[in-house]
Amino acid sequence: MKPITRSRRAAAISLAGVAALLLAGCGSDKDGGGSSDGSVSLGFVNGANTHFHTCLLKAVEQEAKTQGAKVYSANSKQDAGTELSNIEDMIARNVDALIVQTVNVDALEGDIAKAKNAGVPIYLTSVATSDMSHVLGAAVVDLDKAGALDAEWIGKDAAGKDVTVGIVAGAPGAASDLLVGGFKDALPKNAKVVANQPGMFNPAKAQDVAENMIQSHPGLDYAFVANEEMAFAVRKAFDAAGAKDVKIVTVNGTEDGVAAVGEGRLSATVANSAQVIGETAVKNTVALLDKKEGVDKISDIPLVLVTKDNLSEAPQYCPK
Repeated sequence: MKPITRSRRAAAISLAGVAALLLAGCGSDKDGGGSSDGSVSLGFVNGANTHFHTCLLKAVEQEAKTQGAKVYSANSKQDAGTELSNIEDMIARNVDALIVQTVNVDALEGDIAKAKNAGVPIYLTSVATSDMSHVLGAAVVDLDKAGALDAEWIGKDAAGKDVTVGIVAGAPGAASDLLVGGFKDALPKNAKVVANQPGMFNPAKAQDVAENMIQSHPGLDYAFVANEEMAFAVRKAFDAAGAKDVKIVTVNGTEDGVAAVGEGRLSATVANSAQVIGETAVKNTVALLDKKEGVDKISDIPLVLVTKDNLSEAPQYCPK
C-alpha cells in the first residue's frame, strides 16, 4: 500500500491491524471464533492477531452475548485479499450485519461494495471512510491524533534541543500509515527522523529493526513504535545494545504497557481501549439495525496520553 498522504488521511477518519474463518462450536480447525445465541447475527472480520485484535474480538463476543446477538468471527491476518474472502464467507452465512476491522483503507471500497450488493450493512472499527453513505456506522480511533500525541510529548520533553528520532512502524496499511503520518506531522522542527522501518506488528521483526537502527544511529534520542508489543521488543534490543537512555513512545494502553510506563521502560503510550471499541461497535450496530433514535453513526473513541503523571487515567484495555 502506498503511504497515506495528509489528503488520504483526511479521507479516512481514524485505528489500531485474518485468513481462516473462525466459528465457535462449528468444528473449524482454522482458528477460534465466537458465537452466542440470539435473533441478530453479526459477522466480525478482524484484521490481525496482535493483542489489540485479540482484545477487540473478546469485547465483540462479550457485548454480543449481552445484546442477545449471535456473532461469527474471521481473521484476515493483515491480508486485504483474505479480508474480502472473509466478507464473502460472512455474506454467504447470511449475517444481518458485518463489523470490520480492516487491514487496509484502500481495500474498504471493494469490501463495502461487495456487502452493499448483497444487502449486508457494514460497521467499521478504528477507521471510517470519507463517504459513509453506504456504511452503517463506525467506531473511530483518530490515529492521526494518537501519533500526534506521542510526537507532542517528545516535543515537550526535548524542550527545544536538537534530537533524533527513530520510527518502528507496523505493517503498511490503515493503522500504521495513519499513526506514523500523524506522528511525523506533529514533530517539532528540532526533532529529526533518522530511521523509519516497518516492524510488521511482529515483536521479533521489531527487535531486528531496532538492533539495526541503534547500530546505524548510536546516538538516537527517541523511538516511536506503532504498538506496545513491538515496543517491548524494541526496549529489549536498545538495552542489550547499551542504549538504555533512548526514550520510547508508543500506543495501545494495555495493562502491561501502562505498567511499563510506570516503571520507566516506556516513556508514554496513547491509550485507545480495544474493549471500548468492540463494545461500541456491537451496541451501535444492533441499535442502528433496529433504527433506534439518538445513536451516532460515527462514534469517536477517547484517547488518553498516559505518562508517569497520570497512570490512573488509563481506561480498561481488554475485557476480563
